[in-house]
Amino acid sequence: MTLPKINIFDKTTPRWIVFVIDLAISLISITAAYLLRFNFNLEEIHLNAAKVIIPLFVLLRALTFLYGGTYAGIVRYTSSKDAERIFVVVSIGSAVFTLFNLLSYVARDGVFIVPFSILIIEYIAVVFLMTSSRIIFKAIYYRYLTRSKIRENILIYGSDEFGIMAKHALDSGSEVNSSIVAFIDHNNKKVGSKLEDVKIYSTSDLQDLIERKEVDKVIIAKKDLSHTQKSEVVEKCLEFNVKVWEVPKFESWVNGELSVKQIRAIKIEDLLERDPINLDWDQINEQVNGKTVLVTGAAGSIGSEMVRQVARFSPKCIVLFDQAESPLYDIELSLKEELSFYNAEIVIGDVRDKERTQRMFDVYKPELVYHAAAYKHVPMMENNPSEAIKTNVLGTKNVADLSLEYGVERFVMVSTDKAVNPTNVMGASKRIAEIYTQSLNYPGCPTHFITTRFGNVLGSNGSVIPRFKAQIDKGGPITVTHPEITRYFMTIPEACQLVMQAGAIGSGGKIFIFDMGRSVKIADLAYKMIKLSGLKLGEDIQVQFTGLRPGEKLYEELLNVKENTVPTKHPRIMVAKVREYELAEVQLLIEQFYELLDSNDNFKIVAHMKAIVPEFKSMNSIYEQLDKRFVSKTKLVGEQSVSEEIKEMLS
Repeated sequence: MTLPKINIFDKTTPRWIVFVIDLAISLISITAAYLLRFNFNLEEIHLNAAKVIIPLFVLLRALTFLYGGTYAGIVRYTSSKDAERIFVVVSIGSAVFTLFNLLSYVARDGVFIVPFSILIIEYIAVVFLMTSSRIIFKAIYYRYLTRSKIRENILIYGSDEFGIMAKHALDSGSEVNSSIVAFIDHNNKKVGSKLEDVKIYSTSDLQDLIERKEVDKVIIAKKDLSHTQKSEVVEKCLEFNVKVWEVPKFESWVNGELSVKQIRAIKIEDLLERDPINLDWDQINEQVNGKTVLVTGAAGSIGSEMVRQVARFSPKCIVLFDQAESPLYDIELSLKEELSFYNAEIVIGDVRDKERTQRMFDVYKPELVYHAAAYKHVPMMENNPSEAIKTNVLGTKNVADLSLEYGVERFVMVSTDKAVNPTNVMGASKRIAEIYTQSLNYPGCPTHFITTRFGNVLGSNGSVIPRFKAQIDKGGPITVTHPEITRYFMTIPEACQLVMQAGAIGSGGKIFIFDMGRSVKIADLAYKMIKLSGLKLGEDIQVQFTGLRPGEKLYEELLNVKENTVPTKHPRIMVAKVREYELAEVQLLIEQFYELLDSNDNFKIVAHMKAIVPEFKSMNSIYEQLDKRFVSKTKLVGEQSVSEEIKEMLS
């Protein structure tokens, strides 16, 4: 029979053992103090006094250790906080005995209970031995535990306090047997010097270090590193199949201490982010503070983040309007637990239901509306144009009309770059919604109708990045529609902040577009995600090109070809100069959707959309045949009956 292996380091040392060891240290310290004070030659009078004083000292230390909890920490995870606790608790005990000594001096006519030199020696010895014993045990523990671990060569990017804390966390972590081979920094003044016996190199030495030192992982630990610099480092590391991890922001550290478990792998979202947006917080606060704010589509990716952003400005109330029950419940809990915001009203309903929506307006009387409710999935809407019209057009009309009726100060609509030169039903439906809300801005209108237009958001429901992650987790293949397809990306918080800023600075009738940066090739995105996952393309995982989906185009645009922009005072927000529409004309066109929806004829519905939005040219879609019948037509909408035009096209 084989006996199981016993590893004394696998279990946490019981607290009572740590407590007993601390008492033993106290006993040794006070005894040593007496011996040192009297040069190891105690006379009988001092020996008799020691027999009383030493037990009293140990008893006092025991009481202070129990009160201060010095024994409660896990020894192998000893940190500066534990050393600080030992210092404070021991100091309190010594202060108490010093007080008794002074009282004895007064009461007994200049006679101390114990010489002060003994108090000082004992104090120094206890602090030193208790702290050093923990550090020694911790060092032995990690040396023993990591002996059988696979060695990992690590390079730390950053030599400031973040870099030092990262090294300390790695030195004390038990997950890997890590060896810090170098620091690297873009501050040339530090290059050549050493930090805790590890040399600091220049960023220009990165490639050479990776090859020469056989670096397995680079940890970015630089708090002032720009996204451009971070991307350059990651690109170089991925080129040599080196893992890249990152130290989180200081706010997420536990009690000001960085744990090795908090250092995480770089995600693709980190590479697509840009430098922080500078917003006019005072202007946004003036817009939101103390107001009743309605957010439609509050359960969606954008809507839920809008709710969280609005909550930070202390509104009187936020009305969360959506038909998705469970996500609304999750958001309500999030508001209470994470933001301590309790003035939220959950209303289950559909923007397509005008009676329900009107009842909500009647009860809460919102002063500010963020309209994020919409269908966004391009292929699905291509197959269900009637649903796109009902929600994206008629649902928007319901909320916009009620906003005007109830005197809402500002109505901010969340639109999409797919509304520009639309090639699909979804984009065209959003463009029609833009046209309608824009046309509501008559002179003297009490409600400012504002449209915000931006591209894809990272991590939103149904977006490409969560899809790729799921495919990588399953071992692939990763499916990309076309090798040349590109998209603009923005983080959800970034998009919502710009929506709020545009809503604050905007006047009625404006369409605001956001600076989305450079477009990203989706295939390159897939390749980077594969490398960040530590896999090799073609060996561990494959990429397959499946062809463009219905309504999908290769390149997204933020502006119509006939449009241009004018700047605003915010560098990331511009105003699109677009054609203005007469409200009566637009109302007539939209009202005709009700009759077309009853017919359930998708071709008639899409033909009517093309009549309203002449630049709507279907791509990779069954509705391309309708565009061929538009080739010879140059008339603007309104020059003839739309219904007659539809009949003519479909005849």
